[in-house]
Parts: sequence; structure tokens; C-alpha cells
Amino acid sequence: MLEAVFAPSSVAVVGASPDPSRLGHRVLKNILTNGYGGRVFPIHPSAPTVLDLPAYRSVLDVPEPIDLAVIVIPAAAVLGVVDECGRKGVKGLVVITAGFKEVGGEGRELERQLLELVRRYEMRMVGPNCLGIIDTLTKLNASFAALYPDPGQIAFMSQSGAICTAILDWSKSQGIGFSRFVSLGNKADVDEVALLRAWGGDPQNRVILAYLEGINDGPTFIQTAREVTKRTPVIAIKSGTTQAGTRAISSHTGSLAGSERAYEAAFQQSGIIRAESMEELFDYALAFAYQPPIPGNRIAIVTNAGGPGIIATDAIERSGLRLAEFTPATIERLRAGPPPTAGALNPTEVSADPRPTAQ
Repeated sequence: MLEAVFAPSSVAVVGASPDPSRLGHRVLKNILTNGYGGRVFPIHPSAPTVLDLPAYRSVLDVPEPIDLAVIVIPAAAVLGVVDECGRKGVKGLVVITAGFKEVGGEGRELERQLLELVRRYEMRMVGPNCLGIIDTLTKLNASFAALYPDPGQIAFMSQSGAICTAILDWSKSQGIGFSRFVSLGNKADVDEVALLRAWGGDPQNRVILAYLEGINDGPTFIQTAREVTKRTPVIAIKSGTTQAGTRAISSHTGSLAGSERAYEAAFQQSGIIRAESMEELFDYALAFAYQPPIPGNRIAIVTNAGGPGIIATDAIERSGLRLAEFTPATIERLRAGPPPTAGALNPTEVSADPRPTAQ
């Protein structure tokens, strides 16, 4: 469905520049230095080469097929380039350029025309107004991010490019890896529904994370998420829950944030777990990415102090889970094993200074 975006055989960077200070230079360098194995074509109006690769004035001048075009040029020039991409047969676009719906007025009309071209040529587009995309499976870093994530089994999407860069910084320091990492931007075409469909059936993604400011199509989102969450956990953090936050979202990506109650109901109906903070989002992510899902709702607690065991018990009950009732055989085995001061009920309290054993 989105193979041309995430697994292209060839990539053109429109706006690739020999000037290291330009975003187009950084995007091209990221593609070249992170292990992508496909063909790469810099597009520049006058430079003969960029980063030691032959440059072309237009995608139409490239003598080979192009699967994905990454566009990093002024907004006023984007429509003409996208039309050329369509005529070239390009099937995937990542439009990093800003200056569309998020600025209102003429920008909104420009984005409408952009989407019209994308649909006319049956392309798929991430953006505009985004950081770009990263796929650690194909080693494609089509973004201007300063860091490349470690490989992992967490797929992440975000409407905010700044959130993306902050998470990349933090995840590198924590050793957390990603399979895919996508900045949706204005999500004129590829949105949260498209990514859920593409990622939900992929065994490389053990958990899907989403930072959402608004949802384009509520009923389709609920229907899609309900199917995906049967196979793959989805964790979301929704911003813009206050009136001031809603106004801020409108000026950020041009999205309509919608009512807080509507989103709460949508998440509950679709099986999405809602995180209240970025810290909680990644606590959930690590649990689902590195631990097998539990088959039932019975939990056993092992603690070296009574207080934490009580806190954990309360948390279990609030979450709709329940303490497991040990069978007589389990109780007997617990009483027989070290340490001799350990309890045999649930929560199981061992001594204050437990020693590791292999039982």
C-alpha cells in the first residue's frame, strides 16, 4: 500500500543542495549515510553534482524510474514539481516544505491543489510541512532529523516534527529502537488511518505509537483502529485537550482538534490505549515491545516490601485486572523455597534483602 514511500527502489531529492546549510543537503546526506541501498538522484537547477552524485535539473531528466520523491523547495514551486513527478510515474512523495494549510488563506488553497495533483496521478504523499520519514528496516532516512534511531519494533507517527526530534534525542540516550518513524505534518494524504492500515499487519511492529493533534475521519479511524488493535497494541497521546490547546493546534498544522469527550470515546471504542504524557506513552511502548502480551487478566505480585505490594494491588484493580489466586501446589512450592521468610500468598512478600535464586 505504501511501499513506494517506505521501501522504494530509488529516491529523488528535489531541492538537494551542495550548500551544507540547506535542508535539502541534510536530507540527501541522511539518505546516503544511513545505509539505504537503492538509487539516489539529487535534483538541482544548476549544480552538476551534489555530494558526489550527478545532479539533474528535473525528475523528468532522470534516465531511470523513480519510486519516491522527497521535496524540499519553496512552497510556490511545489505544485509544478509534483506535476512533473506525476508525469514521471513517481508513486510516493514526502513533501517536507511548509507554507500550506497551516498558514491559512492562500496556503490552504495551495494544499487543496497539491492534494488534487496527488490524487490525479494516484500517488501517496506524506506531508506537507513535515520532518520526513525514517524506516530502519529499509535503512531509509528521508528526513532532516539530526539523529538516526536504533532499529527496534516500535512504529511511531506524529503530527509534530518537534516532538519527533525530541523523541529521537531521548530514545537514543535510552537505547530505544524504532521500526518506522514518521512525521505526518499536515497529513493532506497519508494520515493516521493510512499508517494504521500499513503497520497493523506487519510483524516488524510490535506496538504502534501516535502523537495526534486531530483526526481527519473519525468513523474510519475507529473502524480501522478496532481491527488493528486486535493484532497490534496502539498507544496514543492526544494534545489540544483545552480550549487554548485547540487554538494552538489550528495554527500549528491547520487541524481541527475536536472535542475531548469525542476523542476519549473514540479511543475506548477502538481499543486504543490513551497515554496522558510522553513518559507514559513510552512506558506502555516498552512494555508491549519487549514483553509478550498476557493471555488473561490474572496477575501475581512479588515484592520485597508490603507497601509497594499494596500500591501494585490497587493499580491492578483500577486497571480491570485481578490478583491471581494461587493453587495449593503453588502455595506449597512457595513455602518450601528460599527465602524462609517469604509469604506464600498474593502479593508474595520476600525478605527485605532477597537473594537471586534459580527455582
